[in-house]
Amino acid sequence: MALGKGLNSLIPQQKRVFNIIRKETGIVNGNDRVWQINISDVVPNPEQPRKEFNEEELQSLVLSIKKHGIMQPLIMTEKSEGGYELIAGERRLRAAGLAGLSTVPALIRTATQQEKLELALIENIQRHDLNPIEEAYAYSRLIEEFNLTQEQAAEQLGKSRPALANTIRLLNLPEIIQTALIKGDFSAGKARALLSLKTEKDQIEMFQSMMGQKMNVRDVENLVANKKNNRNNNYKDPNMAAQEKILEEKLGSKVTISGNTKKGKIIISFGSKEELKRLIGELS
Repeated sequence: MALGKGLNSLIPQQKRVFNIIRKETGIVNGNDRVWQINISDVVPNPEQPRKEFNEEELQSLVLSIKKHGIMQPLIMTEKSEGGYELIAGERRLRAAGLAGLSTVPALIRTATQQEKLELALIENIQRHDLNPIEEAYAYSRLIEEFNLTQEQAAEQLGKSRPALANTIRLLNLPEIIQTALIKGDFSAGKARALLSLKTEKDQIEMFQSMMGQKMNVRDVENLVANKKNNRNNNYKDPNMAAQEKILEEKLGSKVTISGNTKKGKIIISFGSKEELKRLIGELS
């Protein structure tokens, strides 16, 4: 025995032992046991579809945890080399760490890579935690990485196939619109309406013209339909064209009339704040 190796050669060295603070705290849903798991032994779920975490909401959860604790267990799987991998509950795990907790309650389950993604997706969808683009990307990953059809993916997630397909289509929108969806500045319903416009240029122009205006999904659908009709139908009823000219001469602004003699819309354009005030004065 080489004496130069010191005490380490004489005393067996222990490897790091995980699961020391895996303490049973109760029983949930029959056979599922809830354990207290050391936060330092947990690594995030690589399949987590959620990328954006609202700081204000996270701080609100921290305050709630400090006062009431964690009301719903996280879901984890045990790693073969020791420690745990999170399946669902990353926001609660982050908040628990910020709240100063050393352990979190968890259900320990076995799961394949596909099941990890499905479980994380389902939890986020049920809690409405994903923005539309995160949700669309996760659906797309589930289908492509595990060779599922849209029908199979929808069935696994408890969604209808059309709803899943329409969400995935959001990934076809220009980056500027996807960014607005991620930030919550634009709704998925309005974004889906823009998808019926064929070119990216048209989608961006329509999106920019809508920003800052109070419009619902039906309003956007009508705008898109009018744009498509105007593009696909160059013919203008002579009587409508004549009425447009009369109004333009009277108001001194560009006027567009759509529809027919029974029902339609009159759109009066203006190019400045001063022109808008003038038009209001003319019409009042």
